Amino acid sequence: MAPKQKAPCYVLGVGMTKFVKPRGKIDYTELGFEAGVKAMLDAQVNYDDIETGVACYCYGDSTCGQRVFYQFGMSQIPIYNVNNNCSTGSTGLHLGRTMIAGGMADAVLVVGFEKMFPGSLQSFFNDRANPTGTSAEMMKATRGVTNAPGAPQMFGNAGREYMEKYGAKKEDFAEIARVNHEHSKRNPYSQFQDEYTLDQVLKSPMIHEPLTKLQCCPTSDGGAAAVLVSQAFLDARPHLKDQAVEIAGQCLATDAPSLFSRSSIDLMGFDMSRYAAKTALAEAKVNVKDVKVCELHDCFSANEMITIDALGLSEPGKAHEMVRKGDITYGGKMVINPSGGLISKGHPLGATGIAQCAELVWHLRGWANNRLVKGTNAALQHNLGLGGAVVVTVYKRADGKESSPVSSEEIGKKNGLGYNPAVEAKGFTKAQVDNVRSTKSRSEWALQDTETKVESRF
Repeated sequence: MAPKQKAPCYVLGVGMTKFVKPRGKIDYTELGFEAGVKAMLDAQVNYDDIETGVACYCYGDSTCGQRVFYQFGMSQIPIYNVNNNCSTGSTGLHLGRTMIAGGMADAVLVVGFEKMFPGSLQSFFNDRANPTGTSAEMMKATRGVTNAPGAPQMFGNAGREYMEKYGAKKEDFAEIARVNHEHSKRNPYSQFQDEYTLDQVLKSPMIHEPLTKLQCCPTSDGGAAAVLVSQAFLDARPHLKDQAVEIAGQCLATDAPSLFSRSSIDLMGFDMSRYAAKTALAEAKVNVKDVKVCELHDCFSANEMITIDALGLSEPGKAHEMVRKGDITYGGKMVINPSGGLISKGHPLGATGIAQCAELVWHLRGWANNRLVKGTNAALQHNLGLGGAVVVTVYKRADGKESSPVSSEEIGKKNGLGYNPAVEAKGFTKAQVDNVRSTKSRSEWALQDTETKVESRF
């Protein structure tokens, strides 16, 4: 059955917080508030324009979304709480797009936030079956179990299989991490902004062969948000069309039976990533060979390696050759993870997919003028969650043009923030907050002291 033609959906505004180490000092209410305010300021909308809210998080009680959104207003709109493991943020974007494409809303605010615990990921419900338990049992049956945390074992095993099958070397995985850390220097929101040599990456503490510490993403606190709008909403605001970015193709996919093929690569959702990429690219009418910028889910360098392959960015089994040629960074075939990726930018689970969206929107607008990829007319996003779900999205400018750099001074004059959010991680004024909060249904009790806490960080 052929896919039905979807009505257009545009990303009109994006915003995010800095990603920081999880020290318990910033609550999810502040993270969600800051990201949402920035996204609405960027879109130049008021919360009264928003018809549906989507809250994305993995760790928290069941109506954390309402707790965040009520700070903007209590307008009685539907608010959905989404949890889809590490692909939670992009799942929220998919839900918002589905509503707009289906004519159920003209403006949707998607907010992702996560307040995490230090250290490796952990399960909180130990009295019931773990949703990834069958995958863990397959790993045990095929590769055994070590004392390393579960996630790096699984992804590290996929890297080992890639080495065995295709001839990749440990240096290739380390080079992926080196590149991502170097990219993060130009991203003001990145948790880490340090550059490392290949030797330093290789000699950092071993977690699970071939993955060293500098090849693993950290746990993070952070928030990100996006305002999605319909064609009619955008047409009513023609002065914003040059900043609107179309979701031209998108696919949320889950696992195929190949997940349990006894392959460590397949166990990491290789087949669903491949399927989602083909589906999204076909909808967008984009040839993957023409993609110049991509944000993909590099929770570990091994996953970037197998994902380059799954998305079709390289010939099958040749991702490591692409890495060796320098074709994943500036001056090469394309730029993968110009934000620094999860490895260096950080990985607050519910915010990650929306932060990827923000980065690509800034590129297509020409706002990411300190890290822009020349000639970009389409951008590719990949966000993966084991258990499993993956979302692949293709973005294009609403006007169909290629991106070209826009000066930060010009951006600051025309947007609702007064500065270029792609290259400066700054805050907002009380007057700006007042401009985006509901004029009809706001509650100061719901806001409490969040606004003051957010402002005090800048």
